[in-house]
Amino acid sequence: MGRICRCVLLALSVFPSLFAQNIPLSQEQIQALVRQAADKDLENQKKLRNYTYTQREEEHKLDGGGQTKSTEVRTYEIMVLFEEQVQKLVAKDDKPMSENDAKKEDGKIQKIIDKRKNEDEDDRRKRLEKAEKEQEEGRQFVKEVADAYKFRWVGTELLNGRDTYVIDADPRPGYEPHSKDAKFLPKFRFRAWMDKAESQWVKLDIQCIDTVSVGLFLVRVHKGSNIQIELTRVNDEVWLPKHVALKLDARVALFKGFNVAEDVTYRDYKKFGTNTTIVPLGEVQ
Repeated sequence: MGRICRCVLLALSVFPSLFAQNIPLSQEQIQALVRQAADKDLENQKKLRNYTYTQREEEHKLDGGGQTKSTEVRTYEIMVLFEEQVQKLVAKDDKPMSENDAKKEDGKIQKIIDKRKNEDEDDRRKRLEKAEKEQEEGRQFVKEVADAYKFRWVGTELLNGRDTYVIDADPRPGYEPHSKDAKFLPKFRFRAWMDKAESQWVKLDIQCIDTVSVGLFLVRVHKGSNIQIELTRVNDEVWLPKHVALKLDARVALFKGFNVAEDVTYRDYKKFGTNTTIVPLGEVQ
């Protein structure tokens, strides 16, 4: 479901200068603009691969009344290794890792370094081609979003000190999905906040409006589940994740259902130099 939601979010990432006039747009105009979102999405995704950052995940397990039963916090460093991003666990419950656990994490990273260093050109080419194929599939999915939803201009709003336009999207009645992933679209509605100056979505609120069944083990996501995502402008060149809030009501097969509220923050974005040399962990001083 994560990939599907991400594609829905990024479907609205380009709203060009038509917004500068602050004139409500028609359904047809918004559809045309949504179809351009795939290219902008691809730009952000490619640039994201050139950044390291810190990712903090706070998970709350909830009881039937929505009250927190337990909380777990994990903090990761996201690094770039051989054209791919890799996460390293650096803290639990906002406390540094024990020496033993830190060594285990270092060992995992070292295995990735060793594997990639010994990768031949054919394997590297196949790996990168697979990543490009997945991105292209995501772009094709975005184009279908324009047909799957009815869009409605809501108005304008000041968000984090920036002028934004607000767009609502509701599933189009009777729409027949063309791709496999698109079959989930009728189960969700969403609202997008678009930055006026950058013509870029900066926040999205997704609501699950019907039960969604996913995967071989029949994970059922229930009506009322919600995802909110916010982006931020980095280095005046790219929009990257800032905050994700997820409230999930789900059931796995015939097992007891579970309620989870998760809060993820992203910070400390740093551009990774293409001429950086990657060496074994033991050689780093």
